[in-house]
Amino acid sequence: MNLAHIHLLLNHLPPLGVLFGFLLLAAGLARKSGDLVRASLVTFVLVALAAVPTYFTGEPAEKIVEGMPGVSEMAIMDHEESAEASFVAALVLGALSCFKLIFYRRRETPRSVAVATLVLALVVTGMMAWTAHLGGLVRHTEISGGAAVTSPAEKD
Repeated sequence: MNLAHIHLLLNHLPPLGVLFGFLLLAAGLARKSGDLVRASLVTFVLVALAAVPTYFTGEPAEKIVEGMPGVSEMAIMDHEESAEASFVAALVLGALSCFKLIFYRRRETPRSVAVATLVLALVVTGMMAWTAHLGGLVRHTEISGGAAVTSPAEKD
């Protein structure tokens, strides 16, 4: 097992985790359940923690696949740039969630704070989904139209 394998094993956790947390938070707001809101905040902290090894195994994975036939350097770069932004966003969401868990540990999270967190979680969910899509384009020809994704510069 190498770091590319570990990256592939971990890379599903942040996008699916943040989506799960978003759904938990939406349900918590709809049901007016402080327990579900807190569970969603814990989920966002766990997503941020899972994003760390996922992100840091990306570069070693790139080194392994970049010379393989059908792998586009442009697809790798697009995924890497998106992953960087998604990683930072996940860390922000996780840090804010951790702060909220500590600050509101003895009282209910105000609805306005929970709604703001829901909006941020929706943004992070979208960013993670886009990053996952771009990562899939690196090696999965079934989602890139059956051909390797190449930039005009790479065709020359």
